[in-house]
This record gives sequence, C-alpha cells and structure tokens, in this order.
Amino acid sequence: MTMTATTVAGTTAGVTADTLYVYGITPAGVRTPRAAGVDGAPVRVLTESGLAAAVSAAPARLRPRRRDLTAHQAVLDELAAQGPLLPMRFGVLSPEPEALLAQLRTDAAHLAGQLDGVRGCVELNVKGSVVPGCFAQLVQQDEKLRDLARRTRLRPDYEANVRLGEALARAVRREARRAAREVLTDLAPLAVRTVLGTTDDEQVLSASFLLRSADEEPFRRAVAARARDRGDRLALSLTGPLPCYSFVEPRPAPAGR
Repeated sequence: MTMTATTVAGTTAGVTADTLYVYGITPAGVRTPRAAGVDGAPVRVLTESGLAAAVSAAPARLRPRRRDLTAHQAVLDELAAQGPLLPMRFGVLSPEPEALLAQLRTDAAHLAGQLDGVRGCVELNVKGSVVPGCFAQLVQQDEKLRDLARRTRLRPDYEANVRLGEALARAVRREARRAAREVLTDLAPLAVRTVLGTTDDEQVLSASFLLRSADEEPFRRAVAARARDRGDRLALSLTGPLPCYSFVEPRPAPAGR
C-alpha cells in the first residue's frame, strides 16, 4: 500500500487540519489503541471494506524524535497484539480521511490478501558482519596467500606489508561472505518468506524472515547454533520480533501499466 510519505525534518509540506498520520492497516474490528500517538495525538480507527486504519492527526512538524518513534512503535505493538497488521513506517500521511477510506476501498482485496499472508506471523531480522579471521589458517589454506606471506618475510618492506594486509582483508571478507551464504541457506527454509536487505564490505548479511509465531523459538535456536559454528568468520545479530515491515507490498499497479 502506498500513501503520501513526508520528509521527517522541518515543517511538513501540505499538512492541513484534515491530514492524517497513518500507523497501520488491520482487519476491521480492532480495538482502538490506548497509547498516545505521534506528537501526543489520540489514535482513532477508520473502518472501510472490512479493513481498519489506525490514524491520528498529523503534526505540523514531523521529525524522527525518540518520543515520536517510541509512540509510533507503541501503537503498532497494541495493534499487532490483536492480530495481523500491515505496519506503516514512521512518517506516512494521508491528505484527508476520505482519501484514506477511498484507498482502503480500492485496495481492499490486495490488503486483505496481505493480512492473510502475515496472520500469525512475526518478522525477525538477522545481520552478519565480518570478523577478523584467523590469519594463520587463511594463509595455510590459500596458496596465493602463502606465497605472498613467504615473499613478505623474505623481503619485508612497507609496500609488501600493505599488499599482504590487503590480501588478508579480502580473504577475511570472502570467508565472511561464504559463511553468510551458508547461514542464509540454512535459515531460509525455516521461514515462510525471506527478504534480503542491503549489504556492504563489513555487513555481509542482512535478511528479514517472516515466521509463524510457533516457529520463533526454534528459529532463534537455529541462529544461535550458526553463530557458534561460524563465529570465527561471521558475527551474527538477531532483532525482533518486529511488525512485518519487510513484507508489506506496494499496491498493485493499475491495469495497462
């Protein structure tokens, strides 16, 4: 589902008295969250076509302040405790109630399908970063590194040491990326769905897993086991359970596009 996303610094352009801050979409019948919303505004629920949208009045100035980020999350936590939820990220607005209700009507089938897809599920995120490996082991395993290390010992100078250091760093990253692929291969079958995130030379694994709630603890144990097995190459971290942010899909394009 797409809505008008704001910038999160300074005055929010185009905000009027009718503009709504949107927290998430649930099936109709959800209880109104008791937690105060962003900027302390009371949260209310708009219902249309079997769906409910949790909203509050949009603040004139929207910034990612800790208290507002915390309020956003508190509302989502209350909604998620009641059943399936399509959470919006911080800073999503709708220009007016009728525009939001019209969008719920238009996208009702798509949104209901997404809600069914995350029913009884949680999101867990796994990240893996490079660990400086055992250089002696890497040198022993790699013929090119062994040759470079031997030549550096025979003719130690600044440039030779730099070349050896760069080669070792590349080997460490290569081993970490290999471990990341192994971890992903092991964990993906345990999840309903998997979405990959952005990686770089240091963070070589970023993946979000959609899990049945009953599978959360077995998944945690599996991550802990992989962290022990590959801890010499890859430092794993696990975050969650989270609202299923990574599994909210955009609204379908109109026919003909």
